[in-house]
Amino acid sequence: MANIFIKRIYEPYDELDGCRILVDRLWPRGISKDAARLSYWFKEVAPSNELRKSFCHVPELFEEFRTNYLEELRTDDEKRGLVRQILDLAEKERVTLLYGAKEPIYNHAQVLMEELRGQIVETNE
Repeated sequence: MANIFIKRIYEPYDELDGCRILVDRLWPRGISKDAARLSYWFKEVAPSNELRKSFCHVPELFEEFRTNYLEELRTDDEKRGLVRQILDLAEKERVTLLYGAKEPIYNHAQVLMEELRGQIVETNE
């Protein structure tokens, strides 16, 4: 898992970021496409609109959000395919998952990273 990192898109670009993947459904405010320097925008791996709106970045709702988002990541074919694509990219190069939320702990990128870690553990068993 040493090859996948999480970073807020508002942090400065660093060439050490490697493959930069935006994992938000919505484009982050105030960021130009040039400044983002993205390799990919995997908006479909983000939580569904319904789930995103129900969470609304309220920390007290995070555990329920986490459970529901993990369920989406595991049952939605498109999301599963993108998770696999991230893992495949990480086998070849450093990958940085980018998100726009202000909260560094209670956000969907952390849940996505949890799922990626779980996939790696399953693969290595």
